[in-house]
Parts: sequence; C-alpha cells; structure tokens
Amino acid sequence: MRPVRAPKLLGGVTVLVLAIVLAGRVRRRQVSALRIEDLRRAAAVGREQPVPTSEINDLPDPVRRYLSSALPTDHPCIDSVRLEQAGELRLGDASSPWKSFTATQHITVDPPGFFWNASIRLAPLVSVAVHDLYRDEDGSASVSLFGVVPVDGAEPSPELNEAELLRYLAEAVWYPTALLPSEGVTWEPIDDSTATATIEHGDVSASLEFSFNEADEVTRVYAEERHRRVDDGFEPTPWSGYWYDYQTRNGMRIPMAGEVVWHLPEGDLNA
Repeated sequence: MRPVRAPKLLGGVTVLVLAIVLAGRVRRRQVSALRIEDLRRAAAVGREQPVPTSEINDLPDPVRRYLSSALPTDHPCIDSVRLEQAGELRLGDASSPWKSFTATQHITVDPPGFFWNASIRLAPLVSVAVHDLYRDEDGSASVSLFGVVPVDGAEPSPELNEAELLRYLAEAVWYPTALLPSEGVTWEPIDDSTATATIEHGDVSASLEFSFNEADEVTRVYAEERHRRVDDGFEPTPWSGYWYDYQTRNGMRIPMAGEVVWHLPEGDLNA
C-alpha cells in the first residue's frame, strides 16, 4: 500500500469546502433577493405624509411621551426599513455556546412584514444561514449549513405566524411610526409607565406590554405567552425583549442594542 500524500488530500478538501462556501453565498443572495422582492411587491412605499400629531396626543400618557420624544415634528411615516445587525445568539438551550452573527433585515410597515437574513459563524469557513420571514400573514423560519444544506425549519402555522408578528411589534422601536394607531396598533394603558400594544393583521394578532423609563424610552417589551419552538412543536412561554443605548438616527431616537429572554420554569434563557 502506498503512503497517503496528506498535503494533496488536504488541498482537495480545502477546495471542496471553498466551493461549498461560494455556492452557499450565491444561493443566499438569490434567496434573499427573491424574499425581498416578494416583501416589497405588496408594500405601500413612497408615503410622504407626516406623523399625525393628533394621533400621538390621543394615546395613553406613557406612549404619548415616548413617541413625542422618539419622533421629531413632521417626521414622515416610515414605509420600509433596512437594518444591519451584529451580535451573538444561541442555537440551542442554556448549555449551547454563544455564536457571533451578522444579519440584514428588511421590514415593511403597510402591510407589516420582514425578512431576517442572518449568518452565524460556527468555525473558520463553516457557517449557517438563518432566515426568519413574515409576509402575507404567514411566518416561516429556516436554518441551513453554508446556506445550502437544510438543517432545520418551520413552515407557516397559527403559532409561528403569531410569534413572528409579535417579533415585528417588539422591534417596531426601530421604526416607531409603525406603533401609531393608523398603522394598525391599538394601545391600552396599564399605569404611568406601562401600556399594552396590540396589532392585528388579517387573522393574525399579537400583543405586548411596553415598559417606559423616566427618559421616555421603551426599556422592555413582554409577552406572557410567545410560542417557542420545542422539538417538533411549540410551547407558549413568557418572553421579554430589552432595549438599551438610545441614540438619534434619521431624526428618530431608537435603541442601538437589545436582547431577548425566554422565562423558562428552570430559569431565564438569554437567546
């Protein structure tokens, strides 16, 4: 038996991995372009009307103070958003390691929808693509190795549709005109620092409790039940999102950082 020539073997493996990585990048770009096109096709864009002051004035006190602080006078209503994100997340339970990710998110307000396109680095040259989508009242999620090989996913269901619309509502602090009644959100006061927001989109609805601080910023959103993916199904689970580091961007005061937490019976799970 002839000895194996390791350098040539390693070189072949490297070429194969690089080919898969490049194919994944091409595939991700193609899928992303299609998802973004579908999202925008149904959206109302180019709206230039300013935020109606009367809408803000009629809201519960903590919401009124927040939106008056977050939005400048005569700021136009937002119809679409593109966000760049970077951070860390877990792909499993509390024992799972944190992994770095980068993501691009596209959002439309009328109708509500988003496409989240994240890349998570597992090791040198090894990554997974994670997609979250809410469009036409349907939510879906997928995970694929290199953006090519399917690993996990979830198709539209009443539980996932509601969970994704709830995410849209929670993240509306990045595009706060979406929290106005004219954009389909209703508000109910709780006390001087909290209020409940509800959004309905066709047959899908979602509600969150918003908490505000003395600087009139949203610091926390809370759902007593958000559907969490467990094995092949969903479990309604208490969930919170926390917002920090408010800065002015495009004339609006929005948070630059945030985190989400599942409140499990065995303890909180930062995800």
